[in-house]
Amino acid sequence: MPTTRTYNVPGISCGHCKAAIEEEVGVLDGVTEVSVDIEARTVTVTGELDDDAVHTAVEEAGYEVATTS
Repeated sequence: MPTTRTYNVPGISCGHCKAAIEEEVGVLDGVTEVSVDIEARTVTVTGELDDDAVHTAVEEAGYEVATTS
Protein backbone atom coordinates (compact mmCIF):
# COMPACT_ATOMS: atom_id res chain seq x y z
CA MET A 1 0.00 0.00 0.00
CA PRO A 2 1.48 3.39 -0.96
CA THR A 3 2.55 5.73 1.81
CA THR A 4 3.08 9.49 1.73
CA ARG A 5 5.77 11.10 3.86
CA THR A 6 7.05 14.65 4.09
CA TYR A 7 10.73 15.35 4.66
CA ASN A 8 11.97 18.73 5.92
CA VAL A 9 15.03 19.81 3.92
CA PRO A 10 16.18 23.26 5.13
CA GLY A 11 18.68 23.74 2.29
CA ILE A 12 16.01 24.01 -0.43
CA SER A 13 16.05 27.55 -1.80
CA CYS A 14 15.49 27.55 -5.57
CA GLY A 15 14.26 25.78 -8.68
CA HIS A 16 17.62 24.05 -9.14
CA CYS A 17 17.26 22.51 -5.66
CA LYS A 18 13.75 21.34 -6.56
CA ALA A 19 14.85 19.74 -9.83
CA ALA A 20 17.91 18.04 -8.33
CA ILE A 21 15.96 16.48 -5.46
CA GLU A 22 12.99 15.43 -7.63
CA GLU A 23 15.38 13.77 -10.08
CA GLU A 24 17.32 11.82 -7.42
CA VAL A 25 14.29 10.72 -5.37
CA GLY A 26 12.07 10.11 -8.39
CA VAL A 27 14.22 7.24 -9.69
CA LEU A 28 14.05 5.23 -6.45
CA ASP A 29 12.28 1.88 -6.63
CA GLY A 30 8.73 2.15 -5.34
CA VAL A 31 8.46 5.96 -5.55
CA THR A 32 5.38 7.01 -7.52
CA GLU A 33 5.38 10.77 -6.86
CA VAL A 34 7.81 13.42 -5.59
CA SER A 35 6.90 17.02 -4.90
CA VAL A 36 9.27 19.70 -3.61
CA ASP A 37 7.83 22.84 -1.99
CA ILE A 38 10.54 25.51 -2.18
CA GLU A 39 8.87 27.95 0.23
CA ALA A 40 8.09 25.32 2.87
CA ARG A 41 11.45 23.58 2.24
CA THR A 42 9.79 20.18 2.16
CA VAL A 43 9.90 17.10 -0.03
CA THR A 44 6.71 15.01 -0.17
CA VAL A 45 7.17 11.47 -1.44
CA THR A 46 4.49 8.88 -2.24
CA GLY A 47 4.98 5.17 -2.90
CA GLU A 48 6.43 2.09 -1.29
CA LEU A 49 8.97 4.06 0.72
CA ASP A 50 12.33 3.22 2.20
CA ASP A 51 13.26 6.17 4.44
CA ASP A 52 16.98 5.37 4.27
CA ALA A 53 16.90 5.35 0.47
CA VAL A 54 15.03 8.68 0.37
CA HIS A 55 17.53 10.25 2.80
CA THR A 56 20.44 8.95 0.70
CA ALA A 57 18.89 10.27 -2.53
CA VAL A 58 18.38 13.72 -0.99
CA GLU A 59 22.01 13.68 0.20
CA GLU A 60 23.19 12.65 -3.28
CA ALA A 61 21.36 15.72 -4.62
CA GLY A 62 23.45 17.80 -2.19
CA TYR A 63 20.97 18.40 0.62
CA GLU A 64 20.24 17.06 4.10
CA VAL A 65 16.96 15.83 5.57
CA ALA A 66 16.33 17.50 8.95
CA THR A 67 13.13 15.68 9.95
CA THR A 68 10.49 13.31 8.58
CA SER A 69 6.74 13.43 9.19
